[in-house]
Amino acid sequence: MTQQEQEPATQRRWGLGDAVGGYVVAYFLAGLFGVMWVSISGNSGDSLGLAVFSSLGLWIGMGGSVWVATYRKGSGDLAREMGFVLRPMDVPVGVAVGLACQFVMVPLLYLPFRLNDPNLGNRLEEPARKLNQLASGPGFALLLFVVVVGAPLIEELFFRGLLLRALEARFGAAWAVAGSSVAFGLAHYQPLQFLGLAAFGVVLSLLAWRTGRLGPGLVAHAVFNLATMVVLAQQH
Repeated sequence: MTQQEQEPATQRRWGLGDAVGGYVVAYFLAGLFGVMWVSISGNSGDSLGLAVFSSLGLWIGMGGSVWVATYRKGSGDLAREMGFVLRPMDVPVGVAVGLACQFVMVPLLYLPFRLNDPNLGNRLEEPARKLNQLASGPGFALLLFVVVVGAPLIEELFFRGLLLRALEARFGAAWAVAGSSVAFGLAHYQPLQFLGLAAFGVVLSLLAWRTGRLGPGLVAHAVFNLATMVVLAQQH
């Protein structure tokens, strides 16, 4: 990462422990908030409320660990600590990368498997399709916010801000890119989609590492998710 936009690791009071702790707390809270929603609504099946409540738990855990590292242990500057910077040039770069990953990279990765399993495409789309079907009208706008705004923002701050930088300080850039990408893929709990998610994580991690900021990856992540939502909405 560029020296201008990343605080030297030797000056940090936060590190890998903060990232691991945030990861554990995030998924504990996601489960807890999910149980709370079921208790409140009486609906134990998939629903928009369950998706939103679970996401809130994740965001509090992951975002909370970023907040602790930045404001309690760091300088209080998200740009300096996490690379949270968005420049005008990041928008076209991010749009191009997000679309290329969604419509070129991921299909090519799964092409050998599709040749042996003609139904693989439907199974790969199933989690996103189910999510899309949970809402319509105002509910769809809320779901769009969660998937296109909230999730990319929190996940980039956590995986490519906190985790990537903590891993790089401990193990070096190559292991940081690999480790944060695997964690990103595993975090979605979708075994069939793991390969595509981890590969996308590598691209996002390389963007953050090469530029020293989260801007390009944040835009790419939002566009990647938006493209999925738009395609599935048209099919539905």
